[in-house]
Amino acid sequence: KGMGSKHRQGRKGVPRLDLQNKEHPLISVVVPVYNGRGYIEKCISTIEGQTYPRLEVIIVDDGSTDGTGEICVRLARAYGNIQVLALGDEGVSAARNAGLAAASGAFVTFVDADDRLLPDTLAVLYQCIQETGCEVAGCGFFPWQQEADFEEAAGREQEAGRVQAWTQKRRVYTAQEFLEEGILKGNSRCWSKLYSRLAIGSLRFRQGLTIGEDMLFLVDLLPGIRRIAECGYPGYGYFRNPQGSMNREFQPGYMDQITCWEIAREEIAGRAPSRCGGQAEGLSAQATAILMMSIMLTAGKLALLSSKERKGCREYICICRDKIRKELGTPGAYERLSRGYQVKTKLFAAAPGVYLWLYHLLKLGKG
Repeated sequence: KGMGSKHRQGRKGVPRLDLQNKEHPLISVVVPVYNGRGYIEKCISTIEGQTYPRLEVIIVDDGSTDGTGEICVRLARAYGNIQVLALGDEGVSAARNAGLAAASGAFVTFVDADDRLLPDTLAVLYQCIQETGCEVAGCGFFPWQQEADFEEAAGREQEAGRVQAWTQKRRVYTAQEFLEEGILKGNSRCWSKLYSRLAIGSLRFRQGLTIGEDMLFLVDLLPGIRRIAECGYPGYGYFRNPQGSMNREFQPGYMDQITCWEIAREEIAGRAPSRCGGQAEGLSAQATAILMMSIMLTAGKLALLSSKERKGCREYICICRDKIRKELGTPGAYERLSRGYQVKTKLFAAAPGVYLWLYHLLKLGKG
């Protein structure tokens, strides 16, 4: 099967989006994968099923040991537009960077290997860029865990007229507005977005970080772009993987989310125009509030460990405690926390051992 096979011809009963009948630029789809034999094939099938007509798919196998590599090679033989790269367990940032280096498309998007796309997703994003003149366009997403959940959402969004209706619900942000109303309010994901390759340029993901690296990519991207569009179309199916990194027990890599927000805060503060004054301080305070929540989320992971395991992680507990005590002194940050986080941060700063014990008792019902 090549790029001209039947799955590129649109679905019966669902009108193709108007792509202005121009020569369609190539879109590069970068898919990093590690031990994904249970889901990589379904992911790729939804990418190959896109109504957008010109795609190259770059699968980056990051040292899989479960046979994923063989599946990727088989997929490359089945489709004429797949390239497979092999790395040696270097992390998701290195995998995405390898995909970027190999990409030849005028536009680039990232899809995690356990996620899926609805058929019109890339067409919607491309159309959004064409009609707004933005360098980046994003869409909504829907979480799913069971196969039936994905099928239900896919069937609902493929009803005639729904795609076109969603594409009208969009907003264009300046880079500064997206920082304030996007990244600092939770839209910090690199996936579910289509990027102009020129806008990315030589920018790459920061390596050596396992949580929060996608947020930093967006923060690093902003100075080089003018506008970002976001549309309401929920075209990205985000798989709530029970084995995903955020669902596993504490590991040292969880500290990366703290590091990433410390870096982001410094980047945000350093780029704020001096004339902004109080606005710049407000952005720094908001970034600090998110940093404090990241510290408390990490402390929550530590609290779920057994008493013996927590003793072995005392170094990380002390780091979290010291950072919370320091950030509580940042003007305006504490006030931006919810009431619940205000209580948590004060208790953890004053008595970390008590906080961890109470959290453990509340969540697991044992001391």
